[in-house]
Amino acid sequence: MLRQRLQQKLQQKLSPQQIQLMKLLQVPTIALEQRIKQEVEENVALEEGEEEVDMEDNNDDLDSDIDAPDEKEDTSDDEFDLSDYIDPDDAPDYKYESNNNSKDDEEYEIPFVSGSTFHDLLRNQLAMRSLSEEDIKIAEFIIGNLDDSGYLRRETLAMVDDLAFAHGIETSEERIEGLITMIQNFEPAGVCARNLQECLQLQLIKKEETESIILAKKILDRFFDAFTKKHYSNIIKRLNITEEDLKEAIEEIIKLNPKPGNSLSESMAIKEHIVPDFLLTNENGKLVLNLNGRNAPELRISRTYRNMLEAYSEQKGKNTKQMKEAMTYVRQKIDSAKWFIDAIKQRQNTLQGTMQAILEYQYEYFQSGDETKLRPMILKDIAEIVSLDISTISRVVNSKYIQTPFGTFKLKTFFSEGMQTQSGEEVSTREIKKILQNSVASENKHKPLTDEKLAALLKEKGYNIARRTIAKYREQLDIPVARLRKEL
Repeated sequence: MLRQRLQQKLQQKLSPQQIQLMKLLQVPTIALEQRIKQEVEENVALEEGEEEVDMEDNNDDLDSDIDAPDEKEDTSDDEFDLSDYIDPDDAPDYKYESNNNSKDDEEYEIPFVSGSTFHDLLRNQLAMRSLSEEDIKIAEFIIGNLDDSGYLRRETLAMVDDLAFAHGIETSEERIEGLITMIQNFEPAGVCARNLQECLQLQLIKKEETESIILAKKILDRFFDAFTKKHYSNIIKRLNITEEDLKEAIEEIIKLNPKPGNSLSESMAIKEHIVPDFLLTNENGKLVLNLNGRNAPELRISRTYRNMLEAYSEQKGKNTKQMKEAMTYVRQKIDSAKWFIDAIKQRQNTLQGTMQAILEYQYEYFQSGDETKLRPMILKDIAEIVSLDISTISRVVNSKYIQTPFGTFKLKTFFSEGMQTQSGEEVSTREIKKILQNSVASENKHKPLTDEKLAALLKEKGYNIARRTIAKYREQLDIPVARLRKEL
């Protein structure tokens, strides 16, 4: 049975301006430029560039017009106050750049390169072969199925079916295998292989035969599994060779390219360009922090739209319904532009305050760059210092970078949990990982340290850590197990 009743409910909702600020906090500097351009395109009342100075208007203001506040009050209606939009004290333009930068500073642009892919290289080589029209189509289909590393991951029978149903070409597995063998002779060597073993074998075939190359072929043909697992003693025993012979053969294998498709892609690819959001310099022992405002344009309220509001004020009582609707639209656009400019200012202040708090919290680290000086720090620690919500701090540090005298780092890397040493001192897990990394780097590669030995080594230094924790940290650092770190 339906019933009507009154119910009170308390809800807290973010305003559109707060939502806009939250979104702006999350984007890094390199994405902020695009966001500003998008806003300028969508809002006709927002413009890029410096505020224009009209000398005639300034002279008029000095005469008498500006000394008539009562007249302005008479021309205002109940809907809005014109001074909210054209008040000269409310600086609408905002230059988002570092205080140390000027117009004369050199601007650096991100370079873009273009070129052919390894697929294009293979098609060019295919064009030089004397093949029937149908064989060319099949070969192009095979090349199109190669992944970015240059491997052919499709089964031959599956390609036969695809050619029949999608391209109307009736063919056989033998015919496709023959074309695959042909493509495997193309450059770069090793392309169109089915797996890593075949890829390396194809590259060795094209090398001049020496004793090391012949031995490397045997290892890949007969003992590939033992080779990948570094069971070197088994290989030496089965092939009746010396350790030096094995070492020379392995050196030949290491020279090969496990991803031949990337050999061209990497050289022609556009590298990721990191633009730091903060710039930290050490000036005679004093740390100076600046926001990076490079490539961010100056913003201002459109003079044309402000003049339209002035004209509306002067023609009070003469406006039609259409004119009032137009002015309402203008006010909305100017409000939106002012909100956006204010949000940019708030973003700058929030980022600067948060990074300053991180800098002071990790002052010893930023002085030297020594990771062992990093203190345990979580989002809550910084949130309490700057009196902001943890979610806000999370948005600030998300995808943001800082350029320091000793490198460019993601802000998230400065946050880590803490643990106590045997002496009761609280240290960062980053410090423990750094010690673990240094221990592995300095180990005897002929007898690498196991997780148990690494745990014992850290325990001697006062860090009581379980073996499974060592294994977790090792995986996070992309350090393989001891067996795979072994060298001859």
